Amino acid sequence: MADQKSNASDDTVAVSDEALAKAEAFIEADEGATNRLLGWAGTISTGIAVVMSLFHLYAAYAIVPTQELRYVHVAFTLVLSFLLFPVAARFRNRVRWWDIVPGIVAIGTIAYALWGGDDFTDRATLPDHMDVIVGIVFIVLLLEATRRTTGLIMPVVSVFFIAYAMLGPHLPAPWTHRGYDLPRLVGHLFITLEGIFGVAVDVSATLIILFTIYGAFLSMSGAGKFFIDFSLSLMGNKSNAAGRTVVLSSFLLGGPSGSGVATTVMIGTVAAPMLAKAGFEKNAAGGLLAAGGLGAILSPPVLGAAAFLIAEFLKISYLDVIWMATIPTCLYYLSLLIMVEIDAKRFGAHNVNVRPELSLGVMMKRYGFHFISLLAVVVFMIIGYSPSLSVFYATLVTFVLSFLRKDTALVPKKLVKALADGSIGALNAATTCACAGIVVGVVTLTGLGLKFSSIVISYAGGSLLLTAIYTALIVWIIGLAVPVTASYIICAVIAAPALIKLGVPDYAAHMFIFYYAVLSEVSPPTALSPFAAAAITGGDPYKTTLQSWKYTLPAFLVPFVFVCDPQGVGLLLNIPKGGSWVDIVEITFKTTLGLLALAAVAQNWALRQNTPIERGLLLLSGLLLVFPSLIEAIIESIIGRDISYTFVPGLIIGLGVLLWQARTRTQPAPA
Repeated sequence: MADQKSNASDDTVAVSDEALAKAEAFIEADEGATNRLLGWAGTISTGIAVVMSLFHLYAAYAIVPTQELRYVHVAFTLVLSFLLFPVAARFRNRVRWWDIVPGIVAIGTIAYALWGGDDFTDRATLPDHMDVIVGIVFIVLLLEATRRTTGLIMPVVSVFFIAYAMLGPHLPAPWTHRGYDLPRLVGHLFITLEGIFGVAVDVSATLIILFTIYGAFLSMSGAGKFFIDFSLSLMGNKSNAAGRTVVLSSFLLGGPSGSGVATTVMIGTVAAPMLAKAGFEKNAAGGLLAAGGLGAILSPPVLGAAAFLIAEFLKISYLDVIWMATIPTCLYYLSLLIMVEIDAKRFGAHNVNVRPELSLGVMMKRYGFHFISLLAVVVFMIIGYSPSLSVFYATLVTFVLSFLRKDTALVPKKLVKALADGSIGALNAATTCACAGIVVGVVTLTGLGLKFSSIVISYAGGSLLLTAIYTALIVWIIGLAVPVTASYIICAVIAAPALIKLGVPDYAAHMFIFYYAVLSEVSPPTALSPFAAAAITGGDPYKTTLQSWKYTLPAFLVPFVFVCDPQGVGLLLNIPKGGSWVDIVEITFKTTLGLLALAAVAQNWALRQNTPIERGLLLLSGLLLVFPSLIEAIIESIIGRDISYTFVPGLIIGLGVLLWQARTRTQPAPA
């Protein structure tokens, strides 16, 4: 996606090919370094990917039994993973026998499971000798496919959980359990629908791949290019046009991209020269690009893959997840936009001479139909269609609308590319979901989830605030090692029960974990989005990561509102118990003001540069508005009794600082 170029032009210097190559390397690190196959190998792999997409589009419209759908989905995933992802980097761009043989064996293991029918599934608790052998072979193949597509850490984590299941009696308290031998464990993981072929694979087979196909159709029809051009045209030749373009285009590109790193690179190729020309410092420009890319994972109507899992775990509609994400997404982008505006003041940003080839009106007249394609999936869900059927029809709408323009039409060659890219784009998430099924299977078999939640609550002394902080740290640490999807799945089964036990609604607990799993995208050592942005801007990768933290951290206090504030579920568009819609308005208003104060703290600038005292007061104001339970806990521990909180002190403090700065605005502030 990074090779798309905008119709807008200015007098800045384009991003160099070397910088683009470095940025593409980070996309490969995120999505896997795929083989670029030509000749017969390319034709065969493309054909398999196209058939995989067509099968899943058919399954979305017709009725395919659950077990058959999940098994066939994993079979396609393993075959393509072995063909398209080399065993090591030095073997790239060629298919060798050790890529073909594992794919054939994988098909054989799935065929064995499907051929066994009901007799096979009935043997889950007492599998025969051949079942165990085939199951072990399949698990090894899955671990290798996951290693190829996502790296070594997720397979190692899965092996660790397998060892935990088998060594239960030998572990120290409180981690001890009865233990399970290899046949019982293989039967649970391979034969039942509670292990590898459980909820995560079901979501991958029924939603994730359909949305990647939908995103590929949007991309091939030129939607991504249009959204960047639209943002440039709308924001061009205005104060801070470059920064605003990054914020708006990152929101619009969440659907066509679906990847934080890819969105960062796609926008960066166009916006980085503009940011440099406007006067943005290199690391700040890279941090903004990474923060924008991260927002693509949070933005409805197509959130990250973990959002589909939320719907499945909670047995709610995906439309409900979209509604829950609406206010937090708006708050995220509002915080980002405010920080961009402050940066414009700090760096003395000036207008960039952007000259779009098409005026905004002409552009909308010719290519505005892409907005219909983007919103179609939500419209179909509102009408009442299931998520899978909604995305099927949205894909069909995108295909039909593409023929409104000759240059966007999905003619056979582009259609084949879109179908192939749709399946290939899902491989990373699909292998992650299947491998995470091992973790989920072990957790359900051993009862680790309830045991872990009891341990966390015990360490927190029953405090909801401390439990939330511990949970956030756990999710963040796990997210440093594994992809967002895997991080969410693991923490949803081992950490969410602790919050739920303390009275947090299940949907709030899962959204809390989802947002902190996403935060790992900008956290070293796996901060691929900031590293890709630094490659484009020429900044320092670690300084760029710190800048991206600065842009994102104020908004990531918002999840604590979900779980620690009695009105907090209002941010998820749920009416608090015993409350009304007024509570939703009030909590949104308080949180918005708090984020503005925290943005001023992070940037050390409100109406002018802050003094140390002003910065401290704005921090207190922001925390009182966004994270009051933290302040309450500190004060209560000091005075030794409970206190009653209102947001008025935070509001008064913040307004006081702004009024003082307005009065002393012309006076130079100390650095």
